[in-house]
Parts: sequence; C-alpha cells; structure tokens
Amino acid sequence: MEIQNTKRAIYTPIVLGIVLAVGIFIGNKFIPRKDGLSQMFVSKPDKLSSLIQLIQHKYVDKVSTDSIEELAIPEILKMLDPHSVYIPASDMEEMNEPLKGNFDGIGVQFNIQNDTIYIIATIPGGPSEKMGVLAGDRIVKINDTLVAGVKISNRQVIDKLKGETGTKVNIGIKRRNVKNLIRYEIIREKIPINSIDASFITNKNIGYIKISKFSATTFDEFTRAVIRLKEQGMKTLVLDLRQNGGGYLDAAVDISDEFLKTGKMIVYTRGQHAPERKYIATDKGLCEDLPLDILIDSWTASASEIVAGAMQDNDRATIIGRRSFGKGLVQESTAFPDGSGIRLTIARYYTPTGRCIQKPYDKGLENYEEYFSHRTHDGELNSADSTHFSDSLKFKTPGGKTVFGGGGIMPDIFVPIDTSFYTEYYRKLMHRNLIYDFALNYSDLHRKHLSSFKSGEALTQYLIKENIETAFLVDCRKHGINPSGAELKISQNRINELLYAYIVRNILNENEFYRAILKNDPDFMQVLKISTK
Repeated sequence: MEIQNTKRAIYTPIVLGIVLAVGIFIGNKFIPRKDGLSQMFVSKPDKLSSLIQLIQHKYVDKVSTDSIEELAIPEILKMLDPHSVYIPASDMEEMNEPLKGNFDGIGVQFNIQNDTIYIIATIPGGPSEKMGVLAGDRIVKINDTLVAGVKISNRQVIDKLKGETGTKVNIGIKRRNVKNLIRYEIIREKIPINSIDASFITNKNIGYIKISKFSATTFDEFTRAVIRLKEQGMKTLVLDLRQNGGGYLDAAVDISDEFLKTGKMIVYTRGQHAPERKYIATDKGLCEDLPLDILIDSWTASASEIVAGAMQDNDRATIIGRRSFGKGLVQESTAFPDGSGIRLTIARYYTPTGRCIQKPYDKGLENYEEYFSHRTHDGELNSADSTHFSDSLKFKTPGGKTVFGGGGIMPDIFVPIDTSFYTEYYRKLMHRNLIYDFALNYSDLHRKHLSSFKSGEALTQYLIKENIETAFLVDCRKHGINPSGAELKISQNRINELLYAYIVRNILNENEFYRAILKNDPDFMQVLKISTK
C-alpha cells in the first residue's frame, strides 16, 4: 500500500470525484493540447478507467490507484441500493463461509474471556473432540505462540486455528485441576456450519425447528430434522425464523416446496435486466399435510421472508410475531481476478399475491439503517395498530385474507415485544454481558457435577434449589452494580431464566437451551394457545 492514513485528506476528493464521474458518463480519452497539458474528451466507453489513469500519471502526489478503487467502488454501490456491496479479497472467504455450510478447522466453539481463549464446546465428531479436547479448556498456546494474556482478538484466533484440511496445528491447553499444560497436535478437517440450531418435540407433539440462516446445507438439514421429528410423533410444526437474516434463495424455495401442493407459486423475481422467473412447487411434499406456524420478528429478512410470504399468501401457515425486516432484493455475486467481488442487486422478489416486501430506501442509506429505530419510536413493536398501510399495499390471498406489502411481512397474529422486565439494572447487565459471563464461569467451576444431569429440566430444578441467583447478585455487586429492591422485583425472573438457559447450553446442548428459553417466550406461548383451540 503506497498511501498511508495520513493521506486520507487526499483520498476523499479523489474518491468523490470518481463517484461523481460515474454518475455523469462512463468513458473518456485524453487529447494533448498545445500548452503541454491534457484535455478530457468524453466518449462514454471508458471514462472511469481513464480518470484512474489520469490520477496515476498526472496527480501531484504519489498515490496507489488500487487503494483508490478499494474506496471508490463501495461508494459507487451505495448510490444504488443498501444491499449492493463490495467485498475485498481479504473478506471474501469469511463472507462466504456461513453460506457454504462448512469450513476447514479444528472444530471448537470458543469465547475470549479475561483475555483467555475459553472453549465453549467441541463440534461432535470433529478433530478436537476426537483428540480429547473438552469444553472448559483454555487455549494458552497455538503453534508454540502464547495466545493468553496478549489481547488477542476473535479474528486472530480464527486465523490461527483455521487452515486447509489435512494440515496440522499444535495447541497447548490449560485444564482445570490439571497442573501441566496439555499439548495436542490436531489435523484440520472440514467442519460443518449448521444452519438449524435446534429441532425437538415438545410434550404436546409440537415439533420445533430453529433455522438461523439459509445456506447450501439448510435443506438437507431441514429434511433430516423433519423425518426424525415425524418418527417421534410430531403432529404440528413450529418454524422459528426469528433473527434469521436470510441467505440462499434456492434454500428458501426448496423448504417452501415441502409445504405446498404441486403447482402453487412460491415466489417470483424480476428486474430491469432480469426477465421474470417463477418458482413453482413441485411434487416433493414432505410436509404438505403438516399444520404449520412460523415465528418472525424485526430481524427476519430476505430468504426467511420468502418462506413466510409463500406460506402466508398460500394460506398455508399462521405467521406469529412482529413485522419482519423488509428485504425483497435479490443479489448476484461476481468475482474479480484479485479475489474480491461484488454482490449486485439484479432483481426484486414478489410473493405469490404480488407483494414486494422491500422496505423503502429512497431517502438514503442512513435513513434505511435507522428504519428499525423509526418503527420502535412509532410504537410498532408494541401495537399492531401503529402500522398503517395504504390500499395500494393491501393484497388478498386465495382464502380471502388481507396481507400487506411495502416493507416486510405483517404477521397474522401480532405479539408485542416483552419489555416488562426492563430496568436500568437489566440494561447494565446486558450491556456488560454479566449474565452470560456468570453462567460460563459457574458451568466451568461445577462442570463435573452438572454433567451428571441428562435433561435441561432436571438441571434447571437443581439450579433453582441451589439458589444461584444469590451468587449472581454477589457477583454483580463485585462489578459495581447494586440494584434496588424494585428493580430486582421487576427483572429477577427474566435474569433467572437466562442464567438457567445459558448454563443448560454450556453443560448440555442447543436443543435443551431452546427448550428452556421457550418456556416463557411470548411468541411460542401464542403457538401453544392456538394449538389448544
């Protein structure tokens, strides 16, 4: 890199000039003048590249044109829409990894606590588990380099542990009650990145599947989960798409296909240069006759909204929760020779009734990013009546139900967000991550005994009996947080729920965590309410 941070003042006008140039013409040539200078001659085909050349050969200071392009391209894409983005070569692998469904590594989940790499869990069947690495172990050295107490970042740890399948990494482990450092030589393998966080049956034969993203492996994970739950006696299914930011359109289409009869519309897309493409249900139908409820919230987006919209428009499911994010744009990836690339919006997608659920972005990127704040300010999270739709945004399903476009999927059953436990005390705990940290430390200190419990329910009852909230309160005061009696009365039940659930996750698994966290979940309680009618 030839340009340093001290030259940012030089970059800014250059970048703005390039961006402005793109908005006017694409193409220019240079014609020598009698005075020895060059004059610009507009000829459309290559104005941008010629401008780069002019800067490279004529600019007063030495600059890196590569660096200018790295700054200019994102600014150009920002002028288009909020979801067309540039991805530098250094970020490409990290951006694509969650959607590929796997990565090369040693198979551990970790957290950095007190400047120490703490292993939360090992991936079942992964190389670390097979070598004997345990949850609760601390990684002190990686390839003989000290990584504890050196202010290491999550990104740095990942870079050190990841590598090509078949390569080796040496780690030094500190284990509680073991005096000497334990050393492992681990051969890296393909590690799956699961997109289904949990799948289980409740005591009312209600199946629950939590999908966190739509990746290359999501459909296969989903079908395996459904088959297993059916074998266990599932009579109805809850699909939890809350906090799911989307992913591959094809994965959303394939899952939707499992619920719809042959010939039913799932979604269609079209753009200025992209002819209309319709996605129609085939004769797959693993779940065609299975009653379905879908949970959504304000961060349910993109591919998740395709599934929710397809089910709602075909009168196939009850949508429960709060209005979804509102991302109805389709991106196409293009790679550049240097390993960087762009995701360019090429089309909009429309639900079967013709709804475009993309929220407005014509008032600029900043306004778009603050849209959630506007919804909160307008009271939308607390009352369905706070959301107003014009007649042009109202559509009818085949069953006669009114649905809405123009910015997200509006649920069939609105559930206000639960803020009953919010106090200044609770906000401080969440801001400083103290509930999570306490649960992690408690799990580590008592892991041997806690591991004797085989269900989340049994473990939770033990934690209640042990009155761990008292120990937690002592810990809070050590951190300078002293709640009032009124704050404790308002927030304590919610804090206890999180404490129990996090410890259950640390000791057992994700399924047991979600069983615990759903007990008093307002959205899921609404599912139980309608299932008893």
